[in-house]
Amino acid sequence: MGHIIKTPAGTYRANWRDPSGRQKAKTFRTRKEAAAYLAATETTVSQGTYVDPAAGRTRFGTYAERWLASRSVEATTLAGWTSRLRARLLPQWGTWPVARIDHLAVQEWVTRLGRELSPATVASCHSLLSSILASAVRSRLIAFNPCEGVRLPAQRKRAGGQLLLTLAQVTELLLPSVPEWHRPVVAAAAGAGLRWGECLGLRWADIDLPDDDDQAATLTVRRVVIEVNGHPADKPYPKTAQSRRVVPVPPFLRAELGRHRALTNPGAAGRVFTNQAGDPMLRSNFRRQVWRPSLVRAGLLGSVAEDGPHRFRATWHDSERAEWSAEFTTHRDAVAHVAVKAAGGLRFHDLRHGYATWLVSSGVPVNVVQAVMGHEQASTTLNRYTHTPADFHRLVRGVFAPSADDSLTTDDNGRSNEEDEGGGNAP
Repeated sequence: MGHIIKTPAGTYRANWRDPSGRQKAKTFRTRKEAAAYLAATETTVSQGTYVDPAAGRTRFGTYAERWLASRSVEATTLAGWTSRLRARLLPQWGTWPVARIDHLAVQEWVTRLGRELSPATVASCHSLLSSILASAVRSRLIAFNPCEGVRLPAQRKRAGGQLLLTLAQVTELLLPSVPEWHRPVVAAAAGAGLRWGECLGLRWADIDLPDDDDQAATLTVRRVVIEVNGHPADKPYPKTAQSRRVVPVPPFLRAELGRHRALTNPGAAGRVFTNQAGDPMLRSNFRRQVWRPSLVRAGLLGSVAEDGPHRFRATWHDSERAEWSAEFTTHRDAVAHVAVKAAGGLRFHDLRHGYATWLVSSGVPVNVVQAVMGHEQASTTLNRYTHTPADFHRLVRGVFAPSADDSLTTDDNGRSNEEDEGGGNAP
């Protein structure tokens, strides 16, 4: 049992033993305050939720470093956590005792971040802080997680909705605008729905391109390439068990792979997609040097128009939708400028979204789309990777077009097919 004693200074000291049997004490101004604290403390001891008041003095930065070192996760996940911890969490909370981090302080921090970062980035920072403090709760450093109940900025959809291309736009606009060496990797994302890391993980042994065009071509996803701190590395298995899959190869991708194989003359163990030095491509370099300039050349990001001899007018919009233009002496310089300055634009990963949407819109069963996409859940395929196609008006009108096979059409006697099958009223 705990007890209270009066000190020579006239204050009151509450005394108790923690679950390990060690004597603890805390001083209060009045006996009533001491009694209330002692009663609450003894309740937590009996319920197994006791937290040592001194434990909360541990600095957040110290505990966060221990937490990070104890994690056993993928290298890419660890790199992301480390980056967010260094850039966002430690500058704010590093010197705080964990017990002083309260709900209001977290809410104020989240609100400040929301003024300068995207909602998704704010959510990831909050999630990391919450995970660390949840561990502190389990370690009995604090009694509850102050991140619980914090309101996050609303997730905003991209302006104009998800950017998707039609299959014709991919084959007739985008692919011809991509440099020949890199064209097959773009075709693989659009024609097989591969993720970036899955594209780079392909070996020629994974590609089955029969010489007979009447035989089906396929590719097999077995491994991926991950990028950590600017260094690509092979990972011998893909994202999930379902991500290991065989994907049918459509004609335009088959043609690109055939040309690329003839161009590179590789061995079976060689990588399919590399930079021209034969090394795995860095995603940031590909985006800057290949992808965005290709969008500009295809007319899918800003515009470049000839404005006289050795004069090219570059036009683009910034993030506020304000229009800008500049003049250059070469087409290449104009394209490079728009690629850097223009806001938004199609992402490489949007080709995977487009692939799923084309399949679903063409009537391919969702479970089949799920299989070729490598998703664990069909809900992921439907909710995240399928979008309203640009020609959805035509698709809707097509449902109501007269057809002999339509169950709602009538026969020569003016009766509906449903009535013939007993679905209508008797004559």
